[in-house]
Amino acid sequence: MILCCGEALIDMIPMPTVSGADGFVPHTGGAVFNTAIALGRLGVDAGMVTGLSTDLFGRKLAEALRASHVDTSRVILSDRPTTMAFVHLVDGQATYTFYDENSAGRMILPEDLPPVSGEAAALYFGGISLAVEPGAETYAALLARDGASRTVMLDPNIRPGFIKDIALYRDRLWRMLAATDIVKVSDDDLAWLFPGGDPLRVKAGQLRLAGAAIVIVTHGDEGATAYFGEDAEVSVPALKVAVVDTVGAGDTFNAGVLASLDRQGRLSKSAVAALTAEPLTEALTFGAKVAAATVSRAGANPPWAHEF
Repeated sequence: MILCCGEALIDMIPMPTVSGADGFVPHTGGAVFNTAIALGRLGVDAGMVTGLSTDLFGRKLAEALRASHVDTSRVILSDRPTTMAFVHLVDGQATYTFYDENSAGRMILPEDLPPVSGEAAALYFGGISLAVEPGAETYAALLARDGASRTVMLDPNIRPGFIKDIALYRDRLWRMLAATDIVKVSDDDLAWLFPGGDPLRVKAGQLRLAGAAIVIVTHGDEGATAYFGEDAEVSVPALKVAVVDTVGAGDTFNAGVLASLDRQGRLSKSAVAALTAEPLTEALTFGAKVAAATVSRAGANPPWAHEF
């Protein structure tokens, strides 16, 4: 099983009303939630560790997870509100305004964490759940407790406007990166982590020094590059499709990479550390295919295995 550990929230997607003005329609979402949904739809044994509200939206999130065959037995329930993300689309590119104070997802504590059984072979972390207290430190505690014997993938998906204490965020992120096997970052993430004009390859190398065996850098519609081994790299192009919006693109790319490695039998720590160009290229290619399907439809709506 791959356990996705992080936020589940409601994306409020703009839609025109009968008057012509935009309204907002609620859609299930969140970076880590999207990855869990995509894994479940791709036929991977997936579960989620997150805080969910017992309110209307929290029930909607739980129902969506189960409908995509994601195990919800480790969900932490409370009567706190659900996190809301209002999405702003400009030429299909999404930006977000979050409402997260005192939310069910944000307020989970280390003592709330469920046990992680031996069936969980991999842990996945990322998104805004790594940026807000106290939940962010709770996920760091989960990684420290259960990451040593499992493959760990992390996508920080950095949203600078959401980070209140940059020093605290950086400290926690570097602690988590030291226990991570696969890191996926966008070129924008790298620019925030390492300001300056160094090439992406150099910045990715600095992430590898933090502990990861593989660093994957996505370049939007220009594809993705993975850095691994002894100064090796592979690149794959993005698939050309008619883009409706980019909501959830990176999240489903991550699911595609994990699903491919799982099906290849290469998701153990030792197998990830020993990955060569061919299986890694296969994983990146499938990630690009899954992401292309997602951006061709509105909202974060990952494809099912039967669509390929």
